[in-house]
Amino acid sequence: MATVLLTLIGKPGCHLCDDARDLVGSVVTKLADDPSAPEIVLEERSILDDAELHALYLDDIPVLLLNGKVHNYWRIDPVRLRGAILAVR
Repeated sequence: MATVLLTLIGKPGCHLCDDARDLVGSVVTKLADDPSAPEIVLEERSILDDAELHALYLDDIPVLLLNGKVHNYWRIDPVRLRGAILAVR
């Protein structure tokens, strides 16, 4: 079975980052009961702790990477995210 790595990039005090965290968590929780869904690993990174991420994404947070590639930034669409996760094989 495939594994999906979701990386949420943001920073403390960012209300859009908080919204994205809640939304991504909700999608991941719902997919946990779906036998057709791949294994999902979720990690968070802060632009304040990583100079490279800061330089890349300062104006775009929150940014969601799916297996290392940008899936979305600013606002996350739960339907699009669910579809992208289920498409990983």
